[in-house]
Amino acid sequence: MAESQCSGCPSASSCSPQQRENCSSGQSRQSMLEPANKYSNIKKVIGIVSGKGGVGKSFVTASLACAMKKAGYAIGIMDADITGPSIPKMFGVGGEVYGNEEGMILPAETKDGLKLISISFLMENPQDPVIWRGPVIGGAVKQFWTDVVWGSLDYLLIDMPPGTGDVPLTVFQSIPVDGIIVVTSPQELVQMIVNKAFRMAAAMDIPVLGVVENFSYLKCPDCGREIKLFGESHVDEAAKNLAIPVLGKIPLDPQMAQAADEGAFYEKENPYLDAAVQVLQKMNG
Repeated sequence: MAESQCSGCPSASSCSPQQRENCSSGQSRQSMLEPANKYSNIKKVIGIVSGKGGVGKSFVTASLACAMKKAGYAIGIMDADITGPSIPKMFGVGGEVYGNEEGMILPAETKDGLKLISISFLMENPQDPVIWRGPVIGGAVKQFWTDVVWGSLDYLLIDMPPGTGDVPLTVFQSIPVDGIIVVTSPQELVQMIVNKAFRMAAAMDIPVLGVVENFSYLKCPDCGREIKLFGESHVDEAAKNLAIPVLGKIPLDPQMAQAADEGAFYEKENPYLDAAVQVLQKMNG
């Protein structure tokens, strides 16, 4: 019975026996959601996802967070990429986070007011690898939702790990995600990348807000010509086939990369996500 009910789910192979039992018994995602703690009032939760790694998902998450913060919204970032956390480095935030008198975790905060939580803040040495199995990683991500004092936020952006495995499944089942943005690159396999993320979200009944293409081109600093380092874009075709909008095409920018390396990401403007910002603004009226 469980096999037939799970056959259409793109993440069925990564489900635990308990998750398969929940599916076969008809338990809905709604009944599996974890409530936010009494110290958190979050209006909208947005997942930034990709069907594969290496497409700049954290870059898009950080860019969108900065754009929304500059637009006047209270923003938090949950770095759910436990084995490859990069958000703290991009914003120049280090050290450890602390707890309150009840043992709840207080998030780190950038000088510009973005709230951040990452496994990097909870490790004695952030350079050490996280060598954990899937259930442990999933448990840590759930704690980022249930045990962190987020306060009042307009948007919480979740920088998801790549793929459709344990952690994305845990996030979608445990956290009330209001929508996702898919990140991809301009290569032939874009259709596969977007489809994987789209199908997983559909299986979990989560809206796909649109797709962002990263590494679209490199602008020649001398003549201004757009150089397609990764080939011609296929994102418009992929988005059309799934009836979702393209929310941005971001070029390679050495200055943005340098700002991320120096922890000064907030100082740079990224005008290529204006459509994504507008979509998120409409969600909050």
